[in-house]
This record gives sequence, C-alpha cells and structure tokens, in this order.
Amino acid sequence: MSTTTAPPGVGRRVLPTLNEDGTRRWIRPKPSHGKWWQRRQVVAYVLMAIFFAAPHIRLFGKPVFLMDLPRREFTLMGYTFLPTDTLLFMFTLASGVIGIFLITALWGRAWCGWACPQTVYLEFLFRPIGRWFDGGYTQSRTLDKQGAWFTPRRLGKYITFFLLALFVSHTLLAFFVGTDQLYSWMVNSPAAHPSAFFFVVVFTGIVWFNFTYFREQTCLIVCPYGRWQSALIDRQSVIVAYDYNRGEPREHATKTRDPNAGDCIDCGACVQTCPTGIDIRNGLQMECVHCTQCIDACDDIMVKVGKPTGLIRYSSQDEIAGKPKHLLRLRTILYPAVLTILLGGLGTAMYLKEPADLTVLRGLDAPFATEADGRISNQIRVKVTNRRGTDMAYSIVLDGLATDGVTSQEITVVAPENPLRVKSGDTRTTSVFVLLPARAFTKGERFISITVSDERGYKESVKYRLLGPTGDTPRSVP
Repeated sequence: MSTTTAPPGVGRRVLPTLNEDGTRRWIRPKPSHGKWWQRRQVVAYVLMAIFFAAPHIRLFGKPVFLMDLPRREFTLMGYTFLPTDTLLFMFTLASGVIGIFLITALWGRAWCGWACPQTVYLEFLFRPIGRWFDGGYTQSRTLDKQGAWFTPRRLGKYITFFLLALFVSHTLLAFFVGTDQLYSWMVNSPAAHPSAFFFVVVFTGIVWFNFTYFREQTCLIVCPYGRWQSALIDRQSVIVAYDYNRGEPREHATKTRDPNAGDCIDCGACVQTCPTGIDIRNGLQMECVHCTQCIDACDDIMVKVGKPTGLIRYSSQDEIAGKPKHLLRLRTILYPAVLTILLGGLGTAMYLKEPADLTVLRGLDAPFATEADGRISNQIRVKVTNRRGTDMAYSIVLDGLATDGVTSQEITVVAPENPLRVKSGDTRTTSVFVLLPARAFTKGERFISITVSDERGYKESVKYRLLGPTGDTPRSVP
C-alpha cells in the first residue's frame, strides 16, 4: 500500500486517520474562512437555531415537531400523524428519502456538507470551541505531538463539551415528550422518571464521546451514506472536484518553477483544511463530505500566486474531463417522477382525510345475548379519534332498526355516552346496546347503519351487521 507524507510530527499515514504504525492520526483541520465557509456558516447556525427552538414553537396549538412515543403520535408542522396514518407516514418518509437521493444525484453529498447534524455541530460548534481552548490550529497540533491530553485548557474544553452535550440531549428529549413534560422532569427527582433520566445520561455520553473523541470517524466508519455515494451519483453529478487538467503537473512555487507546470503549487492547503484528512487531488473519495473547505483554501492560494480561482470547485467528473453537460439523465428523470408521485399521493391522502377516524367493533363477549323478555341484545363499540384542533362532541345515530312487523316499542337502544366527547387528538370508545325481537333477524343477521357526526359538518356512516338466532334455541344470558 502506498503511503502519503503527513505534516511534521505525525508520521506517515496509510489512511486519512491512520498512521503507518497503527496509531490514530488526529485530524486538526485548519479553517479556511472563504465565501463557501461563510455560506455554510449561515446555514449551520439557522439549522441549529431551528433545532433548539423547534420544541418551544407551537403551530395551530401543537408543537412544530413532536414524536410522542407513549401515545404513538407524530406531530409535524402542526399536523398529527396517528397510528392509523400508516399511509400518510409512508408517503412522508419515502418522499424524504427520494428527496435526498435526488439532491445526491444533482449535487453529490450536499446533505453531508451543508445539513447533516454531524457536520453542522462538529464544524460550527464543537471544533471552533475546541480551537479556542487549545489556542488555535498550530497549538492544537503541538499539544497532540506532546501528548498533552489533560492540560487545564483541554480539561476546560472537555467540561464545556459535556455541558453542550447535556443541552443537546435535553433538547432532543423534548422532541419526544414535549417541553412541558421536560420542564416537569427537570425540577423533580430522577427517581420519579428513571427511563427519561437514563436516556439523558446515555445520550449525553454518546454526544460527548462523538464530538470529543470519535469526531470524523462517525462519517468514515459508522455512516453508510459515503458508501452509497457510488450508487447514487454518476459522472454528471456536481461534486467538489479538482481540475487535474489545469492543475497538473504540480510544482512548488519557486523561482525556478517550470513555466509549463500546472496551476497547483503543491502547497497542501487543501489537505490541511480537510475535516476528514483526504487529498481532494486524488479524485472523488468515499471520505469526502463536500464541505467546500478545500475550495476556499485553494482559492485563497490562487489569489496570492496570481492565478484564476476555481482550481478546486463545484463541478462534475465529465465537466472536468471536457465532456458536455447533460441535465436530463435517468436519475434526474426517475427521482423527480417518483418524488412527484409520492408528494401527490401525500397531498391527496391529506386532502381526503376525514377530521375524525371512526371504527365500529363488536362487543368483547358473546356475539349476542338473549334477554329475559326474549329480545336479542347486541353490544356495539364505537371508537372515535378526534383529529381537529379543538375538543368535539360526536352524536351517534342508528338507522334501519325498524322494519315491517317490528314496532318501535320493541326496539331499545341504550347509549350511555351520546354524544361522545373526545378531546383534541384523543381517541375514545363507547358502547351502544341494541335490543330487538328475535323475529327481526333473517338467517341470524340484521344489517343497520351507524352514523357519527359533529357540529362542524363531519358525518360518516358505517354499515354494521347485528347478529341473532338462526332458528336454534336462543343463547341465554349467564
């Protein structure tokens, strides 16, 4: 295996984060504050602000985002997905996945470099704080070389990282239980909520370990997205690329530099600034997260040596090779088509979705019973889920009970809760008892209609089959 020369004091390396002797090569990227860094910085701070503020924001009286696991509800942008919303949830999840596929097909790993939480928090929160504690890029590398892992400044950094991890884990918990519940837990003893306390302890430890020690290893080892890259992009996809036609052959900027040499002066600035430690000049690599730091570093060097910027830039492999650009390709046609179908299905399903879910179930005991007066009793369970933003009262009406030969005096309907009051987002079940004479049944059954409605225009009817005797001896009540 070929080796690459690493900066002084670290030894030669065989992988971006592995030295030749098997020790870990710590990545201490030198930040390049160019135009792309500034743009990513704005995006990163907006995303962090959204993450920390979202649990506290209400839309239509509901959290912007809440995954209520105990109640099996998922609220997004004020709309609550219930366990019965499998189709809606499937459309939403599939749309997100196909959307990321489309972004990758068009712009490579833009998700990784611009919006992935690992990149956002590592590059714009934890690493800047770490550099401040260590004393900057050069001092960080000096401390690594000396093996000074527990100096007062670095201990202060670890404590600060722990407090940040604690804040992140509490915020994440708020997405699952809501801010009201979180505030209540925070002021009470952990013994009152051991599961939540255990979650915060474990997740805080994971976040602290990730951003203090594991860092870029999460992208290189744990995350599968880099390995999917080869299947999701093609040679027309826009990536962070080095223009080898213009840059080669490389030669240092000296007085005796060959006038026919390429624009690359082999300064290593692109390698020093890379958060995963790769050399972008070796072409597209799995470790590249498209953070654009190498673009900013190279552009700065090109300005200093009087060369045009863009030696490293957003481009495609075919464009670098001088081939024509093709916007319409199988990926750029198939992904938008599938995404359009999914979003259309989601919109249609949400438009047709009733403001309440109605389920009619049979009684839990015997299918029917014979009362002392000879009439047949059926228990009907009516289950209503209120999807409106306010509490509602639902009226229950049974149609089709009266027929020829059966008078109204022989029919009894007992509904202990009618109307049925259901709070917003809740589900309630009530029972309705129907008593009919045995002659009202034909071959042991009788079809009726159950209608549930509210005062705001919702109305839904369900056809229901009452059961009765088929001519044999009627069943008696125990």
